[in-house]
Amino acid sequence: MKSKVYFTKEITPESLINIYEALGVKLTGNIGIKVSTGEKGAKGYLKADLIGSLVNKLNGTIIECNTAYDGARNDAVEHMQVAKDHGFVDMGNGVEIMDGIGEFKIPVHKGKHLKYDIIGEGFKKYDSILNLAHGKGHMMGGFGANLKNQSIGIASRNGKAYIHSCGQTEDPDECWTCKYEQKDFIESMAEAATAVSDYLKENNKPIVYITVMNAISLDCDCDAHQGDPVMEDIGIIGSLDPVANDQAFIDMIWNSKDPGAPSLQERIDSRMGRHITEYSESLGLGTTEYELIEL
Repeated sequence: MKSKVYFTKEITPESLINIYEALGVKLTGNIGIKVSTGEKGAKGYLKADLIGSLVNKLNGTIIECNTAYDGARNDAVEHMQVAKDHGFVDMGNGVEIMDGIGEFKIPVHKGKHLKYDIIGEGFKKYDSILNLAHGKGHMMGGFGANLKNQSIGIASRNGKAYIHSCGQTEDPDECWTCKYEQKDFIESMAEAATAVSDYLKENNKPIVYITVMNAISLDCDCDAHQGDPVMEDIGIIGSLDPVANDQAFIDMIWNSKDPGAPSLQERIDSRMGRHITEYSESLGLGTTEYELIEL
């Protein structure tokens, strides 16, 4: 059965709210909104003036975890300062760096690489989740959207190390020297994303997925030296299925006539990025088959 993916070419605070409302799920209780706060020096992260209206409407908390790499967001104090500098603390219910208070393990049920996922302790307190991703390229994963936002993004600092090393170590200082196949890393991200979805289902906590496809650069918002966009803005997509939503983003890049599209396609395929949707589908996280509904 095809999943529904809603799409609008318009990228405004109002159209972001329209996409959320089209999904037909009313998030309630203590709402966590997973957004990348963007590395210090990055410029492509989702801006406060775009997402603020939706965050305020939901009275949600921007939720993040610390990075495994050395930078301005690898501890909670510095990370919170970056979030403040980028305008996130003044909207909704503020910001929480979830692994600032600890971490916990959740099982990976069908993994080839990971036995568990390690996520921020603060994730436990949220009753419902909005996975609000920025669609762009990525130096290691090829691209980043909802699946990466749910795997690397929700993992604690040690959890990120565990995913990046394909299950070899939880030590952020060791993970970058571990040897692994690129396909295994892509599959490890998919396994972690599926573990988060399973945890939410087991605890009756709903999640919805939105990706904003603007300022589309080759590198991620985690890159302090993020380059300029290589493509024109595409729009916003939303779904209850993260696999379908990521697949729609990929398909829009491959169907684009934008002269910058081939460079992003090369980035994605050189990192086996498209494998994440087919492998996630094999894990039961969602489907690559979707119906695109333009608003």
